[in-house]
Amino acid sequence: MKKKLSDKDLKDWNKFIKNKDKINPKDELYEPSTNKNRSTFVIDLHGYGLDQANKFVEKTINECFEKQFSIINIITGKGMRSKSAEDPYKSTQLSILKYSIPEFINSNVELMKKIKNIENIDEKDLGSFNVYLKSKNKFR
Repeated sequence: MKKKLSDKDLKDWNKFIKNKDKINPKDELYEPSTNKNRSTFVIDLHGYGLDQANKFVEKTINECFEKQFSIINIITGKGMRSKSAEDPYKSTQLSILKYSIPEFINSNVELMKKIKNIENIDEKDLGSFNVYLKSKNKFR
């Protein structure tokens, strides 16, 4: 079945493919040259397994600390697609990233030396939280 693209969709697609801007992979830390407010860095963990997510979060916190970001917004998702609830041998609370990532960070002594506070900003249970980093200049 072929569906005809709307004029708007076609225009948007042509604009996208002609755009010369680089699209950065979500698992690489980069410094956007166009971002004037470098205080917040956002990572999205959708599609990551638990071990991958833990390693990526650890790497991101360390690199953001070095690059002097003050806030990392970590998007974990709500865990709606997790199969943990269906498995009686798995803990729903610990296998879903929104619960396990903050626990991983809190249990990592070296990471916690660089962190002021971890705050759940997720009033509507959307699956994200902020990590507030200490200033590298004041780090001891």
